[in-house]
Amino acid sequence: MKIINLAKKSLGQNFLTDKNIIQKIIKIGNISNKKTVMKIGSGYGQLTEVIISMSPKKIYAIEKEQDLFFYLNKKFKRIANVKIINKDILEIIKKNRNDKNMIVFGNLPYNISTKILTSLIMLKKWPPWYETLILMFQKEVADRIIAKNNTKEYGRLSVIANWRLEIKKHFDISKNCFFPKPNVNSTLLSFTPKKNNNTNLKNPKNLEKVTRVLFSNRRKMINKSFNKLFGKNSNVSKKLNINLSQRPGELESEIYYKIAYEYEKTI
Repeated sequence: MKIINLAKKSLGQNFLTDKNIIQKIIKIGNISNKKTVMKIGSGYGQLTEVIISMSPKKIYAIEKEQDLFFYLNKKFKRIANVKIINKDILEIIKKNRNDKNMIVFGNLPYNISTKILTSLIMLKKWPPWYETLILMFQKEVADRIIAKNNTKEYGRLSVIANWRLEIKKHFDISKNCFFPKPNVNSTLLSFTPKKNNNTNLKNPKNLEKVTRVLFSNRRKMINKSFNKLFGKNSNVSKKLNINLSQRPGELESEIYYKIAYEYEKTI
């Protein structure tokens, strides 16, 4: 089918068209005929086409934009194991899925990429319904996801992403590989759920709150922010051996998880 420009700038849509890059991405997924695959933001279906050629058990192609949904329905109407879904991915993530060990591919819209990733991390049931996430981000966002403490990129997103997921960077992707051409390059990351998490929280949202409070003044010492969480209870900082004169960016991710665990005890 002839490709026409159905991408919407307001939705942050830039579709990958480079066939060599698409092949490299698919290989990472290790698709077999026993696997169910989800494609977030199916666009014109170039990556979905290659997924079909790998003969997975089932393919869920998610596309929020209605014109593209109709385009995909027409393109794949003869493929029995492909289901095109015209919904917001954030709504789909919220629902309890019966599928297990799903492989998820996604060229995430730039404007909501971190929200999608956070929603996939904050699921109450863990391990989750997905086996692997293979996701593309704006390079600047990917750098924040994989950042270590004591770097300028390190922040809330780094802490939250590394809490429940093993993360691997695969390669950067030139902006010339997309249609329409964006202003920035992208990066491909893969995520595997950690099955044995050392810090289990009753409510994952508590980690969001702890990081939000502590990173609210990232250039200042954490003592005042720590007091917002625990009052003037100094026992927590002593128990965790935390120096309250440190800045948020100096604390390792593991410390934030322990702080969130202690915070849960107080509410």
